[in-house]
Amino acid sequence: MNQGIHHFKADFFKALAHPMRIRILEMLSEGNRNVNEIQTLLGSEGSAVSQQLAVLRSKNVVYGIKDGTSVIYSLRDPLIKDLLDVAKQIFNNHLVDAISLLEVMSNESATKPQP
Repeated sequence: MNQGIHHFKADFFKALAHPMRIRILEMLSEGNRNVNEIQTLLGSEGSAVSQQLAVLRSKNVVYGIKDGTSVIYSLRDPLIKDLLDVAKQIFNNHLVDAISLLEVMSNESATKPQP
């Protein structure tokens, strides 16, 4: 049973393992969008956006509903927004740690006697 959940998690994180896919998910966490809106906001070609949406769809991270001639994309699970927020907090924590380390190193080199 644990093996199944581990495979699910690995596949899920593989689906997130691309900067454009993360940006798409961040956009969708703010509301549903069609491909043209996503393309415009990303400033990217439609084929690249469609390719990344296809990966997210195949992993059941997003889904699309046909609306006339366009498809409106949504997050499959609203908890994805929380996951992205936690990832940002982790990034910020690492950034704070790196800044603190640089400050310590800078202070140490400033207090060392020069030869």
